Amino acid sequence: MNFVVPDFYPAAAEIFVAVMALVIMLASTFARSVRWLGYALTQLTLIAAAVITIYTIYRTQGEVSYTFSNLFVSDLMGQFLKLVIYFSMAVALLYGRGYLADRNIDKPEYYLLALLMTLGMMVMVTANHMLPLYIGLEMMSLALYTMVAFDRESPRSTEAAMKYFVLGALASGLLLYGMSMVYGATGTLEFSGIAQVVYNQAANQTVLLFGLVFLVAGISFKLGVVPFHMWVPDVYQGAPTAITLVIATAPKLAAFAMAIRLLVWGLFDLAEQWQTMLMLVAVASIALGNLAAIAQQNIKRMLAYSGISHMGFMLLGLLAGVVEGDRHFALNAYSSAMFYAVAYVIMSLASFGMIILLSRAGFEAENIDDFKGLNKRSPWFALMMMFVMFSMAGIPFFVGFFAKLSVLQAVVAAGYFWLAVVAVILSVIGAFYYLRVVKVMYFDAPDDTSVIRAPAELRVLLSANGLAIAGLGLAPQMLMSLCAYSLLASL
Repeated sequence: MNFVVPDFYPAAAEIFVAVMALVIMLASTFARSVRWLGYALTQLTLIAAAVITIYTIYRTQGEVSYTFSNLFVSDLMGQFLKLVIYFSMAVALLYGRGYLADRNIDKPEYYLLALLMTLGMMVMVTANHMLPLYIGLEMMSLALYTMVAFDRESPRSTEAAMKYFVLGALASGLLLYGMSMVYGATGTLEFSGIAQVVYNQAANQTVLLFGLVFLVAGISFKLGVVPFHMWVPDVYQGAPTAITLVIATAPKLAAFAMAIRLLVWGLFDLAEQWQTMLMLVAVASIALGNLAAIAQQNIKRMLAYSGISHMGFMLLGLLAGVVEGDRHFALNAYSSAMFYAVAYVIMSLASFGMIILLSRAGFEAENIDDFKGLNKRSPWFALMMMFVMFSMAGIPFFVGFFAKLSVLQAVVAAGYFWLAVVAVILSVIGAFYYLRVVKVMYFDAPDDTSVIRAPAELRVLLSANGLAIAGLGLAPQMLMSLCAYSLLASL
């Protein structure tokens, strides 16, 4: 048997991040007293990985290439999502550094876990086979479980981590069982091979559809949508805010990539079946997320339910790709879902960044009342938070409005007019809890009149984040085009 040496270059970024994770582990062991070393090396690793990824795109001219016996695919969609993952992780780590230091949990192991989590997400978005997809998912998930429990002195964090671990293990089991059933029905775990067998109608349809149900359940859990949303509010509230910020951002992109690889790349010819499942999940998520968020006084729980609603909206794009066998809506629908996922990550970074800005040693700005009178304390950051809330509510002209609009246009074009009407009505209802935060900031007297103190880099980056939300709302076309082009080039 001849061993064929694989082409390592398409996976250069993944190999580099894996090596740097080992370097950081050794450096944090032998230079533990240097507190900033793990953070600095992690940020440098993310920047270098972005450079490698950009050079890979330039070198391959965006062409699709496979390596490691077709286990790994290098395409423009995966490369673009990896760049957004690097960006969101770098920003999240910068936002959270001062917060972690104030609570004495700014340790090298945290940054090592963050890098291993990033590696898991990178593997997920570049997998062309169910095995590496599952390995990447578990690498990301195990790192997240540990990060949630990182504050060992906090019973609340430990409880949240236990809930996350138990439910996450159950969801991973459902996903793995679904993969095994798809393998049993098709005889392959490679996405292109599965697509070919399904297209030829050579698979056992009963077993295949049962497997599809379990796959959708696993994807739903990772996105945090109904009915697999139970962990979201408790984990968001229980985890330290810097770690909640990480959970709420980059993993959503990895889960979106997993949905695209499994459902679109592998099971596209079963689209009408899985679209029906996603329709039920999406409507339930938008309804429950918006209605439950109204009752919340804790802003982290409010944003958790808001996230459930937003992921339901993102699923609307995925379910509008094929209508009665007509596939010409697919690119527009899937690119609108991708644009929504990226926009949501940008908005989530700013929203949790604002919570971190108002928090300090011994005080967590977790309640909506903690934002009272923010305009009197800092008019600039009250304006930034208003941008975030308006964008999440879908008010013109912010990036969240165009994200919702692009998804609704795809849904209407696919003929689901009633679904668009339901989504709009529920979004209008949900706007209440976003506008309540704006009302509290501008019209209520502050309980705390102290000056907001935060590192200069946090202030600058948070301001840039808020302005980006407004800027992308004024000129969303470039980001929309990037999403559409990356998907088109990856087909």
